[in-house]
Amino acid sequence: MLWIILTGVLSLIAGIALGFFIARKYMMSYLEKNPPINENMLRVMMMQMGQKPSQKKINQMMKAMSAQMKK
Repeated sequence: MLWIILTGVLSLIAGIALGFFIARKYMMSYLEKNPPINENMLRVMMMQMGQKPSQKKINQMMKAMSAQMKK
């Protein structure tokens, strides 16, 4: 009786851990292939905020965002 309960609990814990890591890997690869924001979207957002976006400023912001995603 004890072995059945122990096996069930251990299987549940292993399944949760395995599912978490698989989901994390899938989401990281998905976000890498489909970034949530690109240069054009960033340019439009800056123009909506009343700023005139220069290419240098856009490159800086994209670099900062990509560094933030890698953490």
